[in-house]
Amino acid sequence: MSRFALILHGGAGARRSRDYAAEIVHMREVVEAVRPRLADGAAALDVAVEAVERLEASGLYVAGRGASPNTAGVYELDAALMDGASGRAGAVAALVGFRSPIRAARAVMDRTPHVLLAGAGAARFAADAGLEPVGDPEAWFTRAGQGEDNHPPGMGGALQHGTVGCCVLDRDGRLAAATSTGGVFGKLPGRVGDTPLVAAGTWADGRVAVSCTGQGEYFIRTAAAARLGFEVEAGRPLAEAARGVIDRIGALGGDGGLIALDRDGALAEPFNSQGMKRAWLSADGEVSVKVFEG
Repeated sequence: MSRFALILHGGAGARRSRDYAAEIVHMREVVEAVRPRLADGAAALDVAVEAVERLEASGLYVAGRGASPNTAGVYELDAALMDGASGRAGAVAALVGFRSPIRAARAVMDRTPHVLLAGAGAARFAADAGLEPVGDPEAWFTRAGQGEDNHPPGMGGALQHGTVGCCVLDRDGRLAAATSTGGVFGKLPGRVGDTPLVAAGTWADGRVAVSCTGQGEYFIRTAAAARLGFEVEAGRPLAEAARGVIDRIGALGGDGGLIALDRDGALAEPFNSQGMKRAWLSADGEVSVKVFEG
């Protein structure tokens, strides 16, 4: 295996009335920044984490620095990653006080026998691991997503959302996925969506890697990411399986999208929202960036 590929997303929920020039430029920059690492033989998991950390740090997406607070005014962040080659995974949920949730998730995978740490326990672990804290939350967080479908509607409204993620195929044929989110707007304290739940919002195995974005409650109810993986394992084409997962979510009344990448370098990026910010490096070396269809 010598070809490599990756696909990343900056969240579903984009509106045609908004200008995404900054996000388009940034997503391309992220792809171009990690491309040499893949060319040099870096592992899929390392590249996925690096790409997601860059998305978190930008403040342009509803994840990491771009998150908004819950109804109690607290910034609770979620993230997960999965290594397809080994089946290992790590995640954090309702993490407070740290700049890079995906780095915390990686530390959970590398330093503990667990998959998921949550709340105060996750924060204590992140501090012990020496991860970079947030100083002044109100100065650090940018509350990205203003004017999108994921703009706060109040507690009686829909589940407005934002997420970032990346799926990678490396030169050795290994797959990995990483996902990070600030969660839905107007969420109750302690709410956990699909992102940190392996099988719901994040998945990677020997055949496919998946990162989801949207109304997480629906992705949890359908085990969306693993469902796609199992259907590919059963022989269903990637694009058909990915579209089927989003159609199932839509039939339940949910919206969002996903990105997926298989071991042959095939890509899928279906969504049922107005748009989904995404960029990819195809196996033939082409870099593309899109927000809407067409």
